[in-house]
Amino acid sequence: MIPATSTEYLHIPVTVPTGIDTGSTPVRAAVVAHRANPDDDEWHAAAWVGSEVRILIGPGTDIELAPGDYRVWVSIDPPGSENVVRKSGVLSVS
Repeated sequence: MIPATSTEYLHIPVTVPTGIDTGSTPVRAAVVAHRANPDDDEWHAAAWVGSEVRILIGPGTDIELAPGDYRVWVSIDPPGSENVVRKSGVLSVS
């Protein structure tokens, strides 16, 4: 749980699929209040830190969150036909 007034990096653990080079593979994250897959405009560029994905959330960022529960998603776009999308958990904001 984090307070809605905090601006910080959200670190999202990812089981990286075999053969994906995190150094060159784009990654995006979405933090949404609904239970459906994120819409195109809900995805935000994120960064790899080892096998985790991180994205800055909170006041003054593209992802400002009011108190509530949010679903966290990751989208990995390796070369080729795959676009791997995974629900990564729930984030509670107070």
